[in-house]
Amino acid sequence: MADNGFTPIERRMLRLSDEGVGHEEIARRFRKTPGFVRRVLALARVPRDTDERRPQPLRPVERRVLKWRDNGASASDIASRFRRQPRSIEQIERLARYKQTAD
Repeated sequence: MADNGFTPIERRMLRLSDEGVGHEEIARRFRKTPGFVRRVLALARVPRDTDERRPQPLRPVERRVLKWRDNGASASDIASRFRRQPRSIEQIERLARYKQTAD
C-alpha cells in the first residue's frame, strides 16, 4: 500500500484491515470504538484532492532575505526587521542559496 498522504493512524488501520484483522480488534488495539475504526477506514478510502502546486523549497523568511539582499539591503538592515543578529541573517542567506543550488 502506497502512502497517499495518509496519517499514521490511517496507514496502520488500513494495513491491519488489509491483513484481515476485524474492526473490533483494530478498535481494541487503538483504544477506539469499532464505529471510529469504520469511519477512519471509510474516509481513508475516499479519493483526496491532490495539491498540484509544487512545494516551495525555501521558507518565507529565506525568500524575503534573498529578495532584500538582491535589492541591496545589508544584513544589518534586514536583521533589525526580524529582530535577529546580522550573523543570523547571513546564515539564513547562505542556507537559502545552498537550497537553490541543490534544486
